[in-house]
Parts: sequence; structure tokens; C-alpha cells
Amino acid sequence: MKKTIRLLLITFILLTLSACTPKEPTIVKTYEVTTEEVDFSNDELITLVEYHEMSDGTWKAGDYTYKYRLVITGRMPNAVKDTTYVFLSNIEEISFHKAMMASGISSNMNDYFKPEVAMFVALK
Repeated sequence: MKKTIRLLLITFILLTLSACTPKEPTIVKTYEVTTEEVDFSNDELITLVEYHEMSDGTWKAGDYTYKYRLVITGRMPNAVKDTTYVFLSNIEEISFHKAMMASGISSNMNDYFKPEVAMFVALK
């Protein structure tokens, strides 16, 4: 009788521990690189880097995981219409000017983010 109770107790403890083990987040949605011919008049988002929305609310691109997906819209100097940049980021806010410079137009490497901090993934 004691052996049966011990066995049941050990089984219960093992099941409880396995239920408490954190699960790996799974991919909820994948944003694939835009491969078709781009028509800028459609005002569609152009994805430059494949990235994933994860089940735990984070975002993943390559080997990096990010807390936020920032959609940053503004107008470049002398532009006719607004530009939108999408960054995956571990910082809560990126200004439009910083996003514009980090999107590839700056020749100063200090204007770019380290990949563990933020990654430019799409634009419109």
C-alpha cells in the first residue's frame, strides 16, 4: 500500500513539474520577404527581411528576438508622401529621423542599430 501511495505521489510530482516547464514560443504568423514586382502606387508594405510573430508576444528575425514591432511613419524632407518604416526592436520608441537614417540612407555607421537592439524589416 505504501509503495502504491509513493508511486502515485512521485507520478503527481513529475506531472506537476512537467506542466510548469516553460514552453518554447511558437510562430503565430510569418512575414515573408516581398518577392513580386513592387508597385509603389498601391501603398503596400514591402518586407525586406523575413520575420515572425511569436506566441509569447515577441518578434523574431534570424537569431534575434525582439519585444516590439514599431511602425514609424513620417515625411522625408521634400517628399511628396509619407514613408513608413517597420522595425523590430528591444527599445520602446524610435524617432522617424532615427528610423530614416537607420534604414540605409546614412553613411555614418553610428546611425545604425546593432542587430540585438533593433532591425529594419519593412517599409511603405
